[in-house]
Amino acid sequence: MLNYVSRGSELAVENENGERISSREDLARLRGDWNHLFQNRAESRDIGSFTVEIQTAAVSSDEAMHELVRNSLTSAFGDRRYAYAVTRQADGALTVQGAIVLRSGQGERLSGDDKAASIIQARHDASAAAQDVAARFSFQGYGNGVEYGASKLRSLVERHDGNVRDDRGQVIGDEKLAGDLVQKEWRGDLHSRKGRDVMHLIMSARAGTNVEAFENAARDFLAEQFAGHRYVFAMHDPANDPKEEGDGGKRPHVHAHAIITMRSESGDRIETTPQVFREWRATMAEMARAQGIAMEMTDRREFASPPAFTRNQVRPVSREGRTEHVGTSEAAQGRYDAKRGGRRSLAKAERSREYAIKVTQSWEKIALASGDQRVVAYAEQLLDRLTATLSAGQAEASVNVVHADFGSKFRANLVTLQKAVLESPEMRETTRAEFEAYEKKVETALFRLERSVGPDERDDFDEVASVAREHVSGRRELMELYELKGRAQAEQGTATDREGQERRDDANEQWDAAVAKHGEAVVEAANDVLVDIETSREGLDRIEAGELSNDPRALRADIERGLARAAELAVQGNTYMREEAEKDPELKRAIEAAEQTQERPAEDKGKPPANADAVTEQQRDPRPEEAERRPDEPAHELASTVDATNRLQDKATRDKETAQRGGETTRTDPAQQHIPRLEELEREERERRERDRDDRDR
Repeated sequence: MLNYVSRGSELAVENENGERISSREDLARLRGDWNHLFQNRAESRDIGSFTVEIQTAAVSSDEAMHELVRNSLTSAFGDRRYAYAVTRQADGALTVQGAIVLRSGQGERLSGDDKAASIIQARHDASAAAQDVAARFSFQGYGNGVEYGASKLRSLVERHDGNVRDDRGQVIGDEKLAGDLVQKEWRGDLHSRKGRDVMHLIMSARAGTNVEAFENAARDFLAEQFAGHRYVFAMHDPANDPKEEGDGGKRPHVHAHAIITMRSESGDRIETTPQVFREWRATMAEMARAQGIAMEMTDRREFASPPAFTRNQVRPVSREGRTEHVGTSEAAQGRYDAKRGGRRSLAKAERSREYAIKVTQSWEKIALASGDQRVVAYAEQLLDRLTATLSAGQAEASVNVVHADFGSKFRANLVTLQKAVLESPEMRETTRAEFEAYEKKVETALFRLERSVGPDERDDFDEVASVAREHVSGRRELMELYELKGRAQAEQGTATDREGQERRDDANEQWDAAVAKHGEAVVEAANDVLVDIETSREGLDRIEAGELSNDPRALRADIERGLARAAELAVQGNTYMREEAEKDPELKRAIEAAEQTQERPAEDKGKPPANADAVTEQQRDPRPEEAERRPDEPAHELASTVDATNRLQDKATRDKETAQRGGETTRTDPAQQHIPRLEELEREERERRERDRDDRDR
């Protein structure tokens, strides 16, 4: 793996200490340097292939034959899951071939070899089933993971023309059913593990990205995310990649390969779950933005994008330019074509479908609230795409809010409620009368559903009612926004545009006057800090007003840090900051405190403070409280929201010249700068509620 990353030592790699390693000898020594972190575990044996020879008298029917076979297999295998096919021999004997989950429900794992065969043979011989028929068990092999098991079971189905059954007597008639059985039912019983001591991580950016900036972003990401782990990384830049394009090198986009030890020096092991991967993507995007690269972490459900294809589903056929692939199966080819073609796709899971419906509401709010026509057009385009996808998938996607065996009357009422609630994605700009009719329809369906609920299903009904009413509340909010927009347009007409232009002209005049008086660099430096402070104050006001339920401590800490930065600028001679402080008493007090600290007598400067250790630690980590809260407190999520807002403001600064040519600027317009911030806070609150519901479901 190191040989691939370093292109056979032709590219230098960089380790966690910033040291460059380029020679073959130094690369070879890495294995020895990292060896104490390796566990050298063998991968688990999850699925075994078995054969059973059963000596039997004639059976009356196929069902009787299968019943006899399952009795014999269960007597030896216990509660393990298995699937099998039977071949009847000329002398009446039966040959059974199949695949079995080697781990039992009690945690015993068979080895899938001759030793395991002798164990299960003894168990069968001691059972009541052995008194009726004699059977001889043997294993032919074993493997690791779902993919191995699915491959073995599909092969069994193909060899026996679909005449395969599982341990519960269900027919596994085709390859799709075979794959579903392993992936959906057996997966949880495998408890599979692989002996992985290192991880290969790839970070990539769009073609044309500044290579030096991306390398710095990758370096910062690895240092932030994998502190305490040993790792190396190398940049693959098409401009200096020694590997030829036809051989898989010189990819058109810059990317970095990292080899990371799974275990840290302190013994912590890297966790690899979808949620962790999502956090890594968010952190990488943050580091890239800090280097001036426009990068965002996105969710495909927000754009109705198809799922990605994996390397096991395709094989490369051309590496000229963008690599072209073909699918390894018909289904894989369909997935590849959908992704490369950008087809609309709706995730079929219940949670994902509910998420997509909430996303449509978010895009509607953005289209209504934004004053930027480009943002409005983009939001409406995605809204149309999502709405069309939801409509097309409604016939085949069944959103079952509750999975339970209720009576037929309850089912009928539940379907009625489901149809009533899901009318809303079709509703765009609705009148109050139309919305009230829709709301009444949902409440009627809930009333009928409640009447048919039994005592055991009461909790499920409460959850259904809560979700349905929350959905209706979201539609009410959108309807009211449409009403406000309509009234504003009717009352103001073209005056709105004139007033908006006047506000923008006034903002431009204020900005130009400040720049003329203090200088552009001084004003920009102060304005960036002031915007951060005002944004955090706005969020804190909303929390204190009860609009959000997040922990306010993160925003208070952000305000304190912002005031400290502002005071530091003022003390260093930023005249614009001092001018603005005359309008802000809190800022003025912060500046006065900073000046007093700076004027402290010289003898005090040489004295170490009583809490010197604490001060040193804070200097090492300027955000200790947030670091402690990160694992389990929502304040971290709110802080992430503030970061997202700051990123939007950075983008606005970079687009300054374009905005000025169009006569529009939001630099000194706090309301315009706060709109993305408020939208992020609203989305964060909705996501928090959704996670709470998911936790209750689990």
